[in-house]
Amino acid sequence: MERAVYDAMADLDQRHWWYRARREVLAELIRRRVRPPQGARLLEIGCGTGHNLAMLSQFGSVDALEVDAPARALAEKRLGRKIFDAPLPELSGVPEHAYDLVAALDVVEHIDDDSATLEAIARRLKPGGRALVTVPAHQWMWSAHDVVNHHKRRYSKRALKALIDRSVLRLEAIGYFNSLLFPVAIAERFASKLRGKEQADLSLPPAPINQALERLFAAERALIGRVPLPPGLSLFAVASAT
Repeated sequence: MERAVYDAMADLDQRHWWYRARREVLAELIRRRVRPPQGARLLEIGCGTGHNLAMLSQFGSVDALEVDAPARALAEKRLGRKIFDAPLPELSGVPEHAYDLVAALDVVEHIDDDSATLEAIARRLKPGGRALVTVPAHQWMWSAHDVVNHHKRRYSKRALKALIDRSVLRLEAIGYFNSLLFPVAIAERFASKLRGKEQADLSLPPAPINQALERLFAAERALIGRVPLPPGLSLFAVASAT
């Protein structure tokens, strides 16, 4: 990602509706579909500024990895200890067969070799451990946002399923989220293209709009992992190690 994206993340990750609601939705997904055991060990790969670490810590002891040095420093401050800095798919120095949950939350789309990335994740899981992967959905939604975030691709549900099916992981659940706001996102994306001025940054809306968007996105926590959501901006997959 470009430096400005990390800087915006550090500034907004505790206030912006997208970060706040997404943490609530993913926490419910972990409770319902991952179900880490008591005393679980967790690893977040590509933790950025560490804004998910407190949420993940509800489920056990968390290790993390981040390759960007300034973001890693903030994540280490939030976690209270050193975190790994090895890139994907090598993950050198990250223990193998050690974790009950490995989370790669909007990470795989940044890596050229996503198949090797899945294999590296699988090697870090204990037998029966689970990976939680989230990715941006729909290649036709490609925009300036993907460019500044250095995405290699967006995924269809079929493509994400095929990626996991080719790996040693066993797919347990797959689906969309950030679905309730999807029609709004489509309208905004195409309006931006028509204006010839796409929005690449993640800015903080006025407080009433920020709160309304957070409530709407976070409402998906009642459904995630229970019933399939309609197409949305993101996809999740839960897969287990054999």
